[in-house]
Amino acid sequence: MTHTHAVRVYYEDTDLAGIVYYANYLKFIERARTEWVTALGVDQIALKARDGIVFAVRRVEADYLRPARFGDDLVVETRLQTLGGARIVLEQVVLRGDERLFASVVTLVCLGDDGHAARIPAGVRAKLAGPLH
Repeated sequence: MTHTHAVRVYYEDTDLAGIVYYANYLKFIERARTEWVTALGVDQIALKARDGIVFAVRRVEADYLRPARFGDDLVVETRLQTLGGARIVLEQVVLRGDERLFASVVTLVCLGDDGHAARIPAGVRAKLAGPLH
């Protein structure tokens, strides 16, 4: 299953050429990931406070396919590819209508308070593997 998140391109998102600055796509997909886990019922603030667990980006593969511009209405689609013991791999794409502008594969790791990889808690794993992946 695919989670979608709407994004409007603001002037502040663009560069001198009037197109979305490349690093802002990473912000767009980060917001979409936050909305995805929230929609699944995962409270990341409570998870950190209760279990000392956080998710961190380990790797991003990014393809910039076409430019987005000021005023564009975009959609970020997030799909779970792999759910491992301490690792989550997501496919995220940014669309303008049916046109793919940006495609990425993002690898997240679950970290404990000590900064080392930690197993994803069973309750969180069940939610991530649920109906919105």
